[in-house]
Parts: sequence; structure tokens; C-alpha cells
Amino acid sequence: MIKPNRRGLLLSIGAIASALALPVPAFAARDPRRYRVIVDNDLAGDPDGLFQLAHHLRSPSVEIRAIIGSHMHENEPWGGPGDQAKASAARGVELLGKLGMEGKVPVIAGAAKAITSMQVPTRTAATDVIIAEAMRDDARPLFYCAGAGLTDLAMALLIEPAIAKRMTLVWIGGQEYEGLGIPVPNATPAEYNLTIDTVAAQVVFNRSTVPIWQVPRNTYRRMLFSAAELMEMKARGGLSAWLVAEVEKVWEMVAKFDLSTGETYVLGDSPLVTLTALQSTFEPDPASSDYVMRPCPLIRADGLYQANPQGRQIRVYTTIDTRLTFADMLAKLK
Repeated sequence: MIKPNRRGLLLSIGAIASALALPVPAFAARDPRRYRVIVDNDLAGDPDGLFQLAHHLRSPSVEIRAIIGSHMHENEPWGGPGDQAKASAARGVELLGKLGMEGKVPVIAGAAKAITSMQVPTRTAATDVIIAEAMRDDARPLFYCAGAGLTDLAMALLIEPAIAKRMTLVWIGGQEYEGLGIPVPNATPAEYNLTIDTVAAQVVFNRSTVPIWQVPRNTYRRMLFSAAELMEMKARGGLSAWLVAEVEKVWEMVAKFDLSTGETYVLGDSPLVTLTALQSTFEPDPASSDYVMRPCPLIRADGLYQANPQGRQIRVYTTIDTRLTFADMLAKLK
């Protein structure tokens, strides 16, 4: 059987379309990048951030303007010894290499530790990138996609509060809200990502005016991907196998504590892709995921919410379209 030459076939289709005056598909004819995105994640920690970043980088409707590697809680087993933010940035560089995108996106190590006060901090490479991108003259909306703590965004907001009106924060973090969704059994009162830097969360929620799309704990924990699906990914080799190997390291670490991993893994950072890259064609919005509007709560020193009826309205997502998210991820990482 003679296999058609793909380039020749595409040229032939283009010639026929031109001769017949057929419209060129808009996706192919125009720059499809609707939005700008800054990714801020603890890439040296839970590998769900690596899945999210790989998926985001393969999504043509967004332009990743910068990747900020962030820190985690101190003295955690993730990332190894040393500066966690630098380790996270190194993982971002490694992933770009796996995608053949070396040097295509700036990767910056964020602050090494949580901030301790709301005083204006010293500028860093990360805050400079955030502020410059937010203030840059570009008609496309900017999304700040954070999958861990909020240290570097909070520092940038303290230095230049005007950036709050020039971006939207999409954040994976915060505990569940009373009356919204199913409570998480046996969970700590305050949520993991929020307590990475509670003061930073207070800056963003209590003091800034930045629009927030929040994916709280009882929503992101529903982003379950099965072990069987992971093994199918692994069989593909290449990038997919590399990503799955990172999950297998977590399973090995959990096994040392004599705990069962079950048959699923939470890819909890993936909503960052769903809510930005996978918006609807007409009247763009994350149309297949559900949210409610709530007054922005105040964050207390213990990391818990305090009702604030006068707070600005924020989106609190109650469901994320897992079918769309994971089918798209599998197709793009193939």
C-alpha cells in the first residue's frame, strides 16, 4: 500500500480549497493564542504540577509567558535538600527539555521561603517578571495560574498593587466552603496549599483586589485519574512514561509508610488548564465547569476562612469537567 505524503496531501488540500474559494479554518489561519498565562507551581513536589505544565505547554490557545518554580512547606520530603524553589525551577527546565522547548519559556525560581509580614518586600527576579508581564501592553487577558502557595504573587502585589486589575488569579487551594460540595473526611482544617504561605494568602485575599477563580480542596481532589490509565500512558513511552514515572516515585514513597495507594491518583492541578486553555469557542468561558459567586472571605492567621459579606465577589469552582480535561491531556501528550 502506498502511504500518502503528509506534506503533499496538506498542500493539495490547500490548493483545492484555494481554487474553490473555500474558507481556511480559523484555527489554522490565525494565531490561536487567546490568553497569556504565568504558571506558578511547586514542580519539585507532587508531580500533578508536571502533568499540568506539560498539558498547558501543549495547549495552543494560551501563551505561557513565564514559569515560576515555587517553594513548599519547610522540611518536607519533596524536592530533596536545599532551595525548594530552585529545585522546582530545575524541574520546569527539565520538562521543557522533554518537550523540545529548551529556552522557549523563561523559568524563574521564586522565593525560597514564605513571607513573614505584609511589609513591602525586596524585588526579586520572580516579582520583576510578574509585574512586567502584568503591566505590559497586550490586549489578551492574563491568567496567573497557581498550583501551590501564593508567595511570589503576594510579593508582587505588595510592590505594585496596580497589577491586581490586570490579571485573574486561578488558584488550586483553600479548604472547602460550608454548604458547597462534599466535606473532605478526616482532613486538616486548613488546606495544604494555603498553609504553604498563610501570610501570602492573607495579602491576596484580604488586602488585594485581584479577581480570583478558586478551586478549593473538595473540588480539586475529585480530579481522579486511574492507575490503569496511568499504565496506558506509561506504555506510550517518551514524555508520558516520564510523567508516570514521577507518580510511581510517590507510590514508592507512600509504600514505605505501609500505606495503600489504591487505584487512583489526584491530578489536582489540572483545572488550571481546564479553566484557561479549554474555554468555550463562543462567549469564551470555562463553560463545562460549575462555580458559584461568593464574597471573598478573609484569611485568618490559622489559615481558616472568616466570613466577609463586604468582600469582592470571587468564583469558587464546585465541579471541573474531568472528561474534557483528561481526554484533552491524553490527546495532547500522545
